[in-house]
Amino acid sequence: MPQALSIALPGTATPTSTAIYRNASSANGLHERPAEGINTIQDMFNNGFRNMASKEVFGSRRLLNTIEEQKEVTKKLADGTEIKETKTWKFFELGPYEWKTWAEAEKITGAYASGYRALGLKKGDKLTIYADTSCDWMFTAMALVQQGIVITTAYATLGEDGLAHSLNECEVTTIFTSAELLPVVVKVASKCKDLKHIVYSGAADSTIPQQVPHLKVLSLSELESLGNQHPVAPVSVDKEDLALIMYTSGSTGPPKGVMITHANVVAACTGGIDFLRAHTDPTETYLGYLPLAHILEFAVEIAALYMGWPIGYGSVKTLTSLNVRNCKGDLQELRPTTFAGVPQVWEGIRKAVTAKISASSPIAQAVFRFAYNAKRWCMNNRVEFLAYPLDALIFSKIKAQVGGRLKFALSGGAALPKSTHEFLNVTAVKIANGYGMTECTAVIALQDLTRIHYLGETGTVVTSMEMKLVDCPELGYRASNVPRPQGEVWLRGPSVMKGYYKQPQLTSEAFSEDGWLKTGDIGEFNEDGALILIDRKKNLIKLSNGEYIALEKLEANYKSYAIALIQPVEKEIRALAGELANNPNLDVEHLDYDELCARKDIRNRVHGSLNEIAKSLKFKTAEIVGSVVLTPEEWTPQNGMLTPAMKLQRKFIVDRYRTAVAEAYTVA
Repeated sequence: MPQALSIALPGTATPTSTAIYRNASSANGLHERPAEGINTIQDMFNNGFRNMASKEVFGSRRLLNTIEEQKEVTKKLADGTEIKETKTWKFFELGPYEWKTWAEAEKITGAYASGYRALGLKKGDKLTIYADTSCDWMFTAMALVQQGIVITTAYATLGEDGLAHSLNECEVTTIFTSAELLPVVVKVASKCKDLKHIVYSGAADSTIPQQVPHLKVLSLSELESLGNQHPVAPVSVDKEDLALIMYTSGSTGPPKGVMITHANVVAACTGGIDFLRAHTDPTETYLGYLPLAHILEFAVEIAALYMGWPIGYGSVKTLTSLNVRNCKGDLQELRPTTFAGVPQVWEGIRKAVTAKISASSPIAQAVFRFAYNAKRWCMNNRVEFLAYPLDALIFSKIKAQVGGRLKFALSGGAALPKSTHEFLNVTAVKIANGYGMTECTAVIALQDLTRIHYLGETGTVVTSMEMKLVDCPELGYRASNVPRPQGEVWLRGPSVMKGYYKQPQLTSEAFSEDGWLKTGDIGEFNEDGALILIDRKKNLIKLSNGEYIALEKLEANYKSYAIALIQPVEKEIRALAGELANNPNLDVEHLDYDELCARKDIRNRVHGSLNEIAKSLKFKTAEIVGSVVLTPEEWTPQNGMLTPAMKLQRKFIVDRYRTAVAEAYTVA
């Protein structure tokens, strides 16, 4: 019988809550640090400086060229007139990975740190990092940690209002950004009375300093030179010192600044390291591309660096070979052994694979289906070694598309659809689900790699955290429910945040009187003590008939299919138009996309496919979609449909399409 991964502490259950659950490895006490003497983020970096000085661990690629390709498309106007338009697509040509050692990193970040001190920053001051993930982002963070300067984060996709809000709330005097984002900083500068310095990476427009004459604008190389002229030693930091103010994406209002201490980060990394050490070794290579402004990527990278893993930096735009020219995408160039992803990334990989399979011959498709079903059976029956020949003969080409060396990957940020999880487990890479939130410094629970065939399982509580489920009686979730206890997930441990910055009321509301963080997530424990998330209190909607439905449950299941619930996949809609026309010669590429989304026969087909999904998943009647609205507009953070963390802005979306939704209700 397998050893339990988590345990319920005897005598801790109450009439309204489950027992307290801990990881089996931390049953006698939560883990706060990965080793003695490692108490701060500074200590974690010093471990690399002192013990791995000559090891190459920081990799990046130079942008050699930006290539524009144009394509002529036909668009039909409202009056029926057709016009031709030329659209331009951008592609990137990148060089190979170039690496820096820990010793080089210490020299560079020491100069940056001294440069910031020369600008007048001191321990406890705040600096905002507003840039895409890169080696420069991490080096800036390392520099600030050396001087005890608090890092405040802003997503690179954050709009002007959100950026100004975070800069003003934290009274930021200095911001680090990229040349590409400098124009945004310039626009908000007049709204930020405390801002004095802008430091940027890359090649900037030479007129930028003239546009903000009241500010000092420096390139990274100028900052480094300034620091070399005025060197200072690192300062001492305490584990309870504030390390980060990390802003949440703000799907229900202005972004909230989560206060995270050095002890919080070290404890969270410890929980992750305990998990990773069971499945990895020091030879791993990690691909960093998710936003470092998101706590998931920040914590994973700190843990990876502590374990000595090289990190090659990439971006979502250059992850695969689709958006690059004359070079390989980051996955194929770096050939990582692991990385973290969010459902949007996994959906993209799955769709790329299935598109190639659909374009292959009928015989090849039949062979793939046979191999897929055979390997799935082997995985579900714990005899995966029997499928090794299938990996070599059938799935090796798919694995090559993601580098060919991946051992496993982590998925977080939102629920990963079961069908996508299974598909990638079988064909490309083992994916472990993760559960976390900014308020807990990223990591709460992780799915053990021996259990990835349990689709939908969120994971086992990590060694730095303890949890319990508390009754939510108004929704029918109780710790006494059988066969599985259910309730709101409450958390406690050394990685739980200090509170919300300048928001004492919100902080008070987030915690119980005895110090438990109330997550708002609804979960249940299975027979093995693993957590499964089933609902979220905020996103439970009460219908006119009195029934509750969970929006996130519906989204997680519907979005995994070829055509999305609201924002469809354009390629699939065009293919559907061709199928309905029953005309193999129809030029679907030049049909007006707005008109296709409005066509009743297409909407009916999409509606029918969603109802088939609902039937196969045994949804309740109240959970079945009554009508469909297809929106041709892409949802992005730039147009307000998504948060900077790529989560749905539900209220904004409903307001945007209020008329169409009202019409859909009349049809339903």
